[in-house]
Amino acid sequence: MESEEKKFIQLPEPKKDSATALEEALYARRSIRHYNDAPLTLSHISQLMWAAQGITHGRGFRTSPSAGALYPLEIYAVVGNAEQLDAGIYHYQPKSHQFNQVKAGDHRKALFSAGLSQSAIRNAPVSIVITGVFERTTGKYGKRGVQYVFMEAGHAAQNLLLQAASLKLGAVPIGAFDNQAVIRLMHLSESETPLYILPVGRPK
Repeated sequence: MESEEKKFIQLPEPKKDSATALEEALYARRSIRHYNDAPLTLSHISQLMWAAQGITHGRGFRTSPSAGALYPLEIYAVVGNAEQLDAGIYHYQPKSHQFNQVKAGDHRKALFSAGLSQSAIRNAPVSIVITGVFERTTGKYGKRGVQYVFMEAGHAAQNLLLQAASLKLGAVPIGAFDNQAVIRLMHLSESETPLYILPVGRPK
């Protein structure tokens, strides 16, 4: 990730329990593409980031499994409407549970265009973008590592979707988008490949 300016935002401490059982979240999870105009809270966003790639062990292990504990995924939030957080593109830092602001401003319309004009991206207050740095894993596992990175992206996305369901939020995983347009918008490094766009909001 190539950043214009280093501006860090500390996220609220994620909760480790809730009133929602895992079975309830599994049962409630649906692909939700329509959202109302209410913003997400900073606590919502913090919890979603932690669910996808949060640290859960002193040795750096995370919420989703990773082949060789190599952690090739990077997590971003494209924020348009949130409480206590300005519109912008943010890069999640798992070790410190912080955001690094990549770009200021509301870039949902540009992400909507890069996402082949799928309305969920335009209407969601926040979209989560998961990218993969394949060489972190292929350096150890060779070509097989490519498969491992895709598997890991699925783990992280499902964690995020179940967390959204637990928070009574709606979300949808999107895999159809223009890779190069996302790379330009997000200021991704040459080694990063966008894998998922996950719009999240309050169901309409």
